[in-house]
Amino acid sequence: MRELKQIAFYVSEKISVDSIKIEEYITTDNMLPNRGGVEECSSFPKVKNVTKYNNRDILVSNIRPYFKKIWYADRIGGCSNDVLVFRIKDEDNWNSKFLYYVLSQDTFFDHMMAGANGTKMPRGNKKTIPEFIIPDFSIDEQIKIANILSAYDDLIENNKKQIKLLEEAAQRLYKEWFIDLRFPGYENTEIIDGIPKGWQKEHIKNVIGKVPRSKQIKASEYLKNGPFPIIDQSRDFIAGYTNDSVSVVKMDKPVIVFGDHTRVLKYIQFPFAKGADGTQLIISNEENLPQSLLYLSLLAVDLSNYHYARHFKYLKEELIFVPTKEVADEFDKIITPVLVQIQKLRDISNKAIEARDRLLPKLMSGELEV
Repeated sequence: MRELKQIAFYVSEKISVDSIKIEEYITTDNMLPNRGGVEECSSFPKVKNVTKYNNRDILVSNIRPYFKKIWYADRIGGCSNDVLVFRIKDEDNWNSKFLYYVLSQDTFFDHMMAGANGTKMPRGNKKTIPEFIIPDFSIDEQIKIANILSAYDDLIENNKKQIKLLEEAAQRLYKEWFIDLRFPGYENTEIIDGIPKGWQKEHIKNVIGKVPRSKQIKASEYLKNGPFPIIDQSRDFIAGYTNDSVSVVKMDKPVIVFGDHTRVLKYIQFPFAKGADGTQLIISNEENLPQSLLYLSLLAVDLSNYHYARHFKYLKEELIFVPTKEVADEFDKIITPVLVQIQKLRDISNKAIEARDRLLPKLMSGELEV
């Protein structure tokens, strides 16, 4: 066994913010929880220089380590001070992808939390983090372990890309039909004051129905596994699980989940339990507004100007198109299979994540030989 500090070091090298692209800047905010990697950052910092990272470095968020934010870099870029960058000292004897998987374990984030400073916004102790124990495998064994686990991550990443493409295709079609007004038959449809004949513009509050109240699961009660997924306003599509069957929301149609604080929108096509405070459930009460169309309509609403607030009250005041039944049905006929396929890809990824996470500790402990 070795300590982390014997294998890798903290990177302190700096890079000018002017020399990196927005997709190359990493902060704790655009690192995704539960080993989800990263997404594109929304803005650059106001400082001139940030910590530089290289391809194959390991980035770990040092704020609230229990969120388990970690990323194996596939590019060169810069990151904020609250992101730790680890780099292998001796690449002849240590494989960086193997080390990434070692640090992806719950035991590493538990180690970070054990030495963390602060309660509301705990930060890992940079002096004790490098004392984490690393299993001592030969370089060949490290590569084999990394390859086994990478196969799952490659599948997950490929599914993410497919989901992104399908989501973009759905949003493009919505824009074409309901913003550019190039819907089927538009050539022969009269447009009066910006509204196609037979269509209406309605406040969202007038086209959504009431969802029966259900028991809400507190964040402290979320389980890692269970029969019923919990959906809340977080960026994680599934926030956790519960054994509580009484809390399950069962509808005869998909349910749209809206984050009152986060503005996150999710299209849920399976029975689920409602998560912590701020999770709003939305269904259409308008025949000419199927759930698929309502979901895409809500995605097109921009609430970014309201910053940190309860956003649902503002969402309900927004106007959206309610088309003719023919147009609505045609749109739903095209988009519903797309949304179903997205969910199938998510299901495949979830199973891959579960399998990878079961294998990870067994491979690291030597319980499974490679």
